[in-house]
Amino acid sequence: MVYQLLFPLAVPVAAVAAITKFHLKGPSLKKYDKPVDLHFNSDPNSKGVKDVSDYLIEKFIKPAQGDGGAVEKLSAKRERFEQGGLTRKFPSKFTRFTIKDMGVPDLTGEWTEAKGADPNKRILYLHGGAYTVGSAISHRAITSQLSERTGCVVCAIDYRLMPENSRSAPMEDARAAYRWVLENGPKGPAPIEKFAISGDSAGGNLTLTTINWARDAGMRQADAIAVLSPATDATVSSPSIKGNFATDLMLQPLVGPLLKLPTWVLLWGSWRQTGFRPSDPKVSPIYDHLRDLPPILVQASETEMLRDDAVRYVAKAKAAGTDARLQLWNHMPHVFQIFDEMLPEAGDALQEIANFFAEFGVKK
Repeated sequence: MVYQLLFPLAVPVAAVAAITKFHLKGPSLKKYDKPVDLHFNSDPNSKGVKDVSDYLIEKFIKPAQGDGGAVEKLSAKRERFEQGGLTRKFPSKFTRFTIKDMGVPDLTGEWTEAKGADPNKRILYLHGGAYTVGSAISHRAITSQLSERTGCVVCAIDYRLMPENSRSAPMEDARAAYRWVLENGPKGPAPIEKFAISGDSAGGNLTLTTINWARDAGMRQADAIAVLSPATDATVSSPSIKGNFATDLMLQPLVGPLLKLPTWVLLWGSWRQTGFRPSDPKVSPIYDHLRDLPPILVQASETEMLRDDAVRYVAKAKAAGTDARLQLWNHMPHVFQIFDEMLPEAGDALQEIANFFAEFGVKK
């Protein structure tokens, strides 16, 4: 009698478990959890580290909690991100543009040009923000530094954001921008001499999925790639996701509620929300084969939640024969490069990117 009652439940439970393991989760990445050297060690008690920690508590932790426990509204969060680029003076010039007739809705963005930058040597920059916030304006601290340090112009786009758009929308926009920037500079149509792509966090994910697409489509590949704290694995299987939760003040508010869910609920929820299996290479570039890619520099913090997304990606890319390099800083926040006014390490990291690009000719 008991078996007769339980059997109808056992079948769907087994089906859910099988789909979760073999369809959503993807193959294990544990073999890429290899010890890596810390490249840059920072003082956890420095004024810069303390100032940024205070800033993150004030701007990320507290707004996520809100008054009476209410979560900060998305519109307020977007406005806060924009202010980061609007309230500062930068040495570079910013010029707005609109990309038309590229198979996507009109796509806006801006060119960042340091004085004397070469318009035929271009960097496409894809901003972070969990696909829900951010723009070309919000990340001017990074794009301005990249143009200043490389002597190249930087093209940053305002890709479509979620939840009002689908998860595939930013991917389509990134691909359209990739094709457009190969043929257009700040002054209009012009041939390209050298080409690099960079992005942070969610934009780092878009960067890595876009270069896979360009390779498979037979497009002109970038000369070099640099990603900052990239999200490479949507199955959130990296050990540092939980291991570095306490030390990642920027991602805590975003990821904290999700970590309370069982893994199978998280995976199924992601599949339903985005329409992509979490292990699909279109959203998790680490599950692609990673062969025949341009040289890639990956920067991350030893103490951030996406630390092992970076470590695993570089290990797999190197095993596939790609020139992939990892740089780890200690005691730095997620995408610390954007805090250039507070952290000397931010400028050091951006100079490392400029040096890497110069190695492959992406320089004035």
